[in-house]
Amino acid sequence: MQMRHGWTARTKRSACLATTALLTGCVSTGLNYDNLKSGEFSGSVVVIWVGEGGPSGDGNFLFVPDPDKPLTFRRRDPKAPGAVIKPSIMYTDGGSIPKLAQAFRGFSPWGYAPAYMIHDWLFVAQHCIRDRDPAPRYQRLKDVTFEESAKIIGEAIHTLVDANQVKENDTAASLITAAVGTDIARKRWEADGACAESKVSAEDLALANRLVPGSTDVQFKQMRRQIPQAKIGQSRIIARVSF
Repeated sequence: MQMRHGWTARTKRSACLATTALLTGCVSTGLNYDNLKSGEFSGSVVVIWVGEGGPSGDGNFLFVPDPDKPLTFRRRDPKAPGAVIKPSIMYTDGGSIPKLAQAFRGFSPWGYAPAYMIHDWLFVAQHCIRDRDPAPRYQRLKDVTFEESAKIIGEAIHTLVDANQVKENDTAASLITAAVGTDIARKRWEADGACAESKVSAEDLALANRLVPGSTDVQFKQMRRQIPQAKIGQSRIIARVSF
């Protein structure tokens, strides 16, 4: 089966997440989840199913910014790199948790969905910065290093736990935070040529604008013909979480 546009980029960003660390011994050093501080989430997570996925996650999805309440994460330190992170539309498969490990408590690919969206966006931005895309939505995150990206997902998970948005699971949170700081993940972070792969197709941009009006800057009437009728009937918003 041919993979949809965007899957390769997500696979590259995902690298070695928590349960991969459990199953392969992939570990990180120098980052302790317990020492990280929570920040603040606001806005909404809106996710649209757009097709089948691959060996991790539960399918192929679009994160779509809510035009009225865009998902935003603010770090505790207002002067820290990436102090305010507001993801734009992008492909995602949640936490990229291998299906073999999804049975373990705390390792659902959507268990920490808002944190995963923030982390996915950091990788998208980094790839486009490396490939010299001047768009402000990427460039405002140019000071976020790989090490900071690992801290940020840990802080985001802390935020969800401290706000009682998810049940506390120290093992899952610690492993996920450690896994995104591995050498394998670093290689994905430093990949060249990945920006183009992460671009959302015109078809899916139009679909997002149809389901969440105002979520993109495309003119839906001009792109209506690019959305197959079958896809319009199948695709739907599968999650909307607000803070």
